[in-house]
Amino acid sequence: MIKNVDVTLSTLSRSLAKSPSDAVVLGVGQGADGPELLANPLTAKSAETLAASLKGLGVTGAADQAVRLPGLPETGAPVLVLAGLGKVTAGQPIPAETLRRAAGSAVRQLAGLATVTLALPTTTLADVAAIAEGAALGAYSYTEFRSSQDGLKAPVRNAVIHTALADHEEVPAALKRATLLGKAVNATRSLVNQPPSHLYPESFAEAAKDLAKGLPVKVTVWDEKRLEKEGFGGIMGVGKGSTRQPRLVKVEYAPAKAAAKIALVGKGITFDTGGISLKPALGMGDMKSDMAGAAVVLNTVLAIAGLGLNVKATAWLCIAENMPSGAATRPADVLTMFGGKTVEVLNTDAEGRLVMADGIVAASQEYPDAIIDVATLTGAQLIALGNRTAGIMGADSVTSALKTAADRAGELVWPMPLPEELRASIDSQVADLANIGERHGGMMTAAVFLQEFVGKGKDGEQIPWAHVDIAGPSFNNGSPYGYNHKQGTGCTVRTLVAYAEDVIAGTPA
Repeated sequence: MIKNVDVTLSTLSRSLAKSPSDAVVLGVGQGADGPELLANPLTAKSAETLAASLKGLGVTGAADQAVRLPGLPETGAPVLVLAGLGKVTAGQPIPAETLRRAAGSAVRQLAGLATVTLALPTTTLADVAAIAEGAALGAYSYTEFRSSQDGLKAPVRNAVIHTALADHEEVPAALKRATLLGKAVNATRSLVNQPPSHLYPESFAEAAKDLAKGLPVKVTVWDEKRLEKEGFGGIMGVGKGSTRQPRLVKVEYAPAKAAAKIALVGKGITFDTGGISLKPALGMGDMKSDMAGAAVVLNTVLAIAGLGLNVKATAWLCIAENMPSGAATRPADVLTMFGGKTVEVLNTDAEGRLVMADGIVAASQEYPDAIIDVATLTGAQLIALGNRTAGIMGADSVTSALKTAADRAGELVWPMPLPEELRASIDSQVADLANIGERHGGMMTAAVFLQEFVGKGKDGEQIPWAHVDIAGPSFNNGSPYGYNHKQGTGCTVRTLVAYAEDVIAGTPA
């Protein structure tokens, strides 16, 4: 189902002319006195001449700017590209995320060329890794349902990073990691971009199996009969209104001597009409992306397995299609969730937390060291944090570690509180809980609901848990920017992989 073409990443330290490419990319920053040509492999004379011409060429150094010029003989390429990095400060190192975005933006905008050489400034291995990641993320397209490829530009196939660190012994591992991260993020994007006519609970489960082929992971699928028999009332309650019945998919990577156990639970609503509490028509088409959380946790575990990280990682994909029909759950119905708690459904458009509750209980029963759930859960997330920043809530030990991992990965997240007074707002007169509560602060209220389903560890204390609301950053309705294309972004995969690496390194408490 998912047929992304991976970019081939390599490094180069010798003369550019000895390794011809279709384009060479140089970096330009916005300095205090205007555009500045950044460190590059050109001869001193060529660099001086080019730097003096920047303003006349209309080059500003702004992020996402990519100005094409005729190539120079010494570059071995017919095209020279001046890529903007945004604001730079003399004497200060360029942040890794700035390099990542610049590389991704350049590669994205150079679609149609086969080989691109990225001669951006590098002083550390982290710089090389960031540029490689940006290239892997920028080299993406989604054309599966185009009847003709005419007029479409294929993504860059080969990205060569020009750096004096090309022979560093850790470069191969950095390029492997960047390749696997790019593959995982791009697979997440393509799942999100799939139309709901083709991605539905059963086909999503099959896609998980296909993506897992060749990796040391075990995939288990619960169909509607098993879900009904074992009491997954949340998933069944949401999914029973559709002719395409729900699924629960468990994807498990379990190395023999794992240093830690983490569980990742993902919301997989393959299309969300709102159910009986029907959404307005405007923007409903974007609800094909309501399964982004499940795509994220699936591809995170596959990336962890591909990297061979010494951590047991289990993804729980809670998949359903939320449709209105004679069989659909009604407002005021009561569902018995997996584990026995009952929930009064006051709004069928607050369905994500119902399927997630089942998944969190199932994950808890395996006593992981931490549970992280990822979901396009609330419109309130966009109101609070906008389109590009995810909200994270839960135990301080997990949220602080996630923030650290996100900062390292270059993704935007922000910790939010779980005020005690919100708990009373999800009380029900007829069941243990109601599925909606206080309207103001709705992102946090939804997290308070999910927290009720986090189980206790073997020590009798609640398992450390965090909730990540990606309603805004998971889907880009605006113009492409940096390494992000339109529609699915694949956000949070890199953060969760970094979190797993930090767990192994002993960073989280």
